[in-house]
Amino acid sequence: MRIGIDLGGTKIEVIAIDENGVTLLRHRVPTPVGEYVGILNAIADLVLFAEKEVGQKGGLGIASPGAISTRTGLLKNSNTTVLNDKPLVRDLSQKLGRPIRLENDANCFALSEAVDGAAAGAHVVFGVILGTGVGGGVVIGKELIAGHNKIAGEWGHNPLPWASESERPGAQCYCGKSGCVETFLSGAGLARDYRSRTNKDLTAKEIAIAAASGDRYAQECLTVHQDRLARSLAVVINVLDPDVIVLGGGLSNMMHLYAGLSTLVGIYTFSDGIDTSIVRAAHGDSSGVRGAAWLWSAVAPT
Repeated sequence: MRIGIDLGGTKIEVIAIDENGVTLLRHRVPTPVGEYVGILNAIADLVLFAEKEVGQKGGLGIASPGAISTRTGLLKNSNTTVLNDKPLVRDLSQKLGRPIRLENDANCFALSEAVDGAAAGAHVVFGVILGTGVGGGVVIGKELIAGHNKIAGEWGHNPLPWASESERPGAQCYCGKSGCVETFLSGAGLARDYRSRTNKDLTAKEIAIAAASGDRYAQECLTVHQDRLARSLAVVINVLDPDVIVLGGGLSNMMHLYAGLSTLVGIYTFSDGIDTSIVRAAHGDSSGVRGAAWLWSAVAPT
């Protein structure tokens, strides 16, 4: 049995899967706000709960925002800021008395979809998270590529490609820079664009509904959003040239992203055309926690 934990800003989820990837148990609890020790306790309680319910122990993997610094061994780059500069893996390992594997949540998403999801069978996979933030992960031959500095796939913290004058310098990002891809493609970025056109506050989901109802400002926002996504993915293809790009996160459910996206991406790539598959995640919001469980083996189920 493998156990995965998805450590999110609002919820912590546990999953237990068997050797074939069949879900044995899923359960979630709210994330303690601003409490490092509270988060440790919540994770430990979930793991013990899962093992008691299923009746066996399992290897534990964690999907977390951020990554473990190769220099300090502490968590870095997490938008759940209470976790930054904390020895999360060491503390949890001591608390539970076992080794733990932790990877960025976007990496876990990519691994899940590459092992037995929408990109199963593909050799090079780029997994994309479009939601509260914008993340990415690289999997080659069903092996997660975290990178020398543990930042592989962090396309969301590059500048928006081919930015127009009206897009510069861009909004301030939590990473300390301005104009990151994340500030344009996240749900907050889409909402900010709509607000700039209408002086009204709508969520990304509400903008999609408004566009379907004929709101021309919402329609403009979605058109621009798709073009920004295409520009950003084109740079990924120019560097990595993956077989499949899998879209996940809350915004991946917005169907405006897909119609004509490959053609639009092809306009910006350094090629006479592309046939890269750009698909929606098969496991939806389960992918991150499933990928955490698969950290103990990236071998596809039989």
